[in-house]
Amino acid sequence: KGGGPVPAMHSNRSRYSLPVLVNLLYLGLFLSSSAETLLDDFLLTYTVFMTTDDLCQALLRQYPFTESCFHRGKEDDSDVSCRKRKVLHLVSQWTSLYKDWLHEDEHLKQFLKTIYRNVLDDVYEYPVLEKDLKEFQKILGMHRRHTVDEYSPHRKNKTFFHQFSVKENWLQHRGTMNEAEEIFCRVYITEHSYVSVKAQVSTSAQEILKIVAEKIQYPEEELALVTVSFSGEKHELQPNDLAISKSLESSSRMFVYRKDLTDSLNPFSENEELQQRSVRILGINTWDLALELTNFDWSLFNAIHEQELIYFTFSRQGSAENTENLSLLLQRCNEVQLWVATEILLCSQLCKRVQLVKKFIKIAAHCKAQRNLNSFFAIVMGLNTASVSRLSQTWEKIPGKFKKLFTELESLTDPSLNHKAYRDAFKKMKSPKIPFMPLLLKDVTFIHEGNKTFLDNLVNFEKLHMIADTVRSLRHCRNNQFGNEVPSKEHHELKPYVHHLHVIDNQQALFELSHRIEPRA
Repeated sequence: KGGGPVPAMHSNRSRYSLPVLVNLLYLGLFLSSSAETLLDDFLLTYTVFMTTDDLCQALLRQYPFTESCFHRGKEDDSDVSCRKRKVLHLVSQWTSLYKDWLHEDEHLKQFLKTIYRNVLDDVYEYPVLEKDLKEFQKILGMHRRHTVDEYSPHRKNKTFFHQFSVKENWLQHRGTMNEAEEIFCRVYITEHSYVSVKAQVSTSAQEILKIVAEKIQYPEEELALVTVSFSGEKHELQPNDLAISKSLESSSRMFVYRKDLTDSLNPFSENEELQQRSVRILGINTWDLALELTNFDWSLFNAIHEQELIYFTFSRQGSAENTENLSLLLQRCNEVQLWVATEILLCSQLCKRVQLVKKFIKIAAHCKAQRNLNSFFAIVMGLNTASVSRLSQTWEKIPGKFKKLFTELESLTDPSLNHKAYRDAFKKMKSPKIPFMPLLLKDVTFIHEGNKTFLDNLVNFEKLHMIADTVRSLRHCRNNQFGNEVPSKEHHELKPYVHHLHVIDNQQALFELSHRIEPRA
């Protein structure tokens, strides 16, 4: 530490004190080809052992201020400009990696203002910084061009604050939900079943009611949206009320109730789930349905920031608000599994139930072909749910070729040898592709729990490198974008059908349905 020797960069890089690591990164005292990987490791995992404010302050200390360099001889100018450029390079990499994540951090906003002012002052003395300044302006979204004359240290940087205000949306704090933000909200039909609605926080009660009415095949005018608090207090939402905001504010559940002729509100009973209803999925093309599932999952997966896996694993304070996109995809995976079981168990006719199982086997196969392993796993697990797998009358009527296909698909979910079958198959798939996220999180958690973060008060950087390497796999999956293949237009109800799933989220309720449609012999 301090004036002590700096360890050389080579394969034995398991432990570094923070000051030494910072020096290695900022001052470029290593010439190894792994420098960029080390920098990426550090930027992905620094939140494990330091705050963003700590990093900002450390970077400012490493940036040599022009005023403090005036006493140096001309022979030091190249060293000074080199140090400045290395700090700016790290800032550039940092902000590029984190994108809008850090734009909402107060410490970073102040830091960027300070660094930008310093570069504006320095570029007159060190013209070599002009290229870095332009890159910095790009990062900040400042497109106004400057000339070297404008960079003169004698000029006041009045334009900077005007330009910075262009990005006022950066000022929104991550802890507060803006009205355009999309979340999954649950609208309960009964105590144990709900429709999962992906909607903006600003969505009105009328819009949500329309979605739910369509989903449960019930006249919209005969329904009402009601918030029910944990104490049992009920409040009917008016058509223009912001339903999600109201529900969040009061920490209550949203229910859909029936209105009778006197406008009295009556909840649905659990038994009404078994009433005859059209099994819409049977009339939908399986490839199109799988494609819509894949497009929906991709929109969720593509929004996940690599940092979310770090926060999720290390469970830092405030992690819930820093893992929003990851939580949405995990919730979706769970709901697809429940949706499969719900659709099958709400179908009381044996012949249609057989068709449903066949349909889901084909959809799972299509999801695999479309490289969507998240929904693929969810569907296979849904078919393997105990309440579904016990339906012996149904499975006996499944044709042999479908049973064989399902056995092949099941083999990919085999957990033996650390999910070797899945890992081998997924590795061979070209990008873009959607991994089974729970397994990726399990990998990161395994590394975290099996290795200490600190050894003798030094950062165990080998552990952080392994975690960063695992997290970086997201980049390979997202190297390319999906071709935006659109399902055929003949099923106009396909998108809402896939986007808003009706599920029963209680295993006991699912078992009761299972025994009702196929009683134990």
